[in-house]
Amino acid sequence: MSLLWERRIGGTLYQVRNAGRTRRLYTNGVFHSQYNPARPVTGSVWDLLLLPAFFYAPGELRRVLVLGVGGGAVIQQLRQFVQPEAIVGVELNAVHLSIARRFFGVKGAGVFLEQADAVDWMRRYRGPGFDMIVDDLFGDYAGEPQRAVFADADWVGSLGRCLNPGGMIVSNFTSPLELDVSAFVSDAACRRRFRSAFSLSTSRNYNAVGVFLAKSADTRTLRERLKRVPLLDPRKSRGLRYHIRTLGL
Repeated sequence: MSLLWERRIGGTLYQVRNAGRTRRLYTNGVFHSQYNPARPVTGSVWDLLLLPAFFYAPGELRRVLVLGVGGGAVIQQLRQFVQPEAIVGVELNAVHLSIARRFFGVKGAGVFLEQADAVDWMRRYRGPGFDMIVDDLFGDYAGEPQRAVFADADWVGSLGRCLNPGGMIVSNFTSPLELDVSAFVSDAACRRRFRSAFSLSTSRNYNAVGVFLAKSADTRTLRERLKRVPLLDPRKSRGLRYHIRTLGL
């Protein structure tokens, strides 16, 4: 893997590396994004943020909000496989947004990137709701990725206020334990906001991705829809490997 671009800005080291057409973003040595337009299945956590979109039929997810853009891997996956009318990406780090546009191609019709603190942005937002919200807000501490916003009841409520009826929140956690102690799972009032909930994981990461839907959903439908997309069919895609379990609400 070769170094394509590197800058130290305000004490933070940013690197973009490539291996063939695969681009990777590292910030202070922490791996933030990976994307290859020829092989959009990453085999890693970004796939888990995409897969819940297939709980919905084509055309149902029209507006998507991504909190924490990084290099924009999940935005590119959503553009290719879901094609919503609008994807709004909110990212605190202006350098990440510049890298997403320049090196990962996150730009063009239907993509709207905003540099802002996600907590403040959600508090102030008064526009139309979203059918899917991806909560992927991460920073780093001592060289390890760390969630930037604790998923307490206030945060779950803030996300829920921007969600359309029947919509879905997809939230990335560093571990299954962090998901289980989040308000999504541990707070009874938050659980009542949703009708279905799942946890996604992959053997390549410790992460657990929580999926919370304001409608009834089942894993059989998800798997059947994935089979209809050759690049996402687990029987054909060598990179797509995931585990899913139902969370009791």
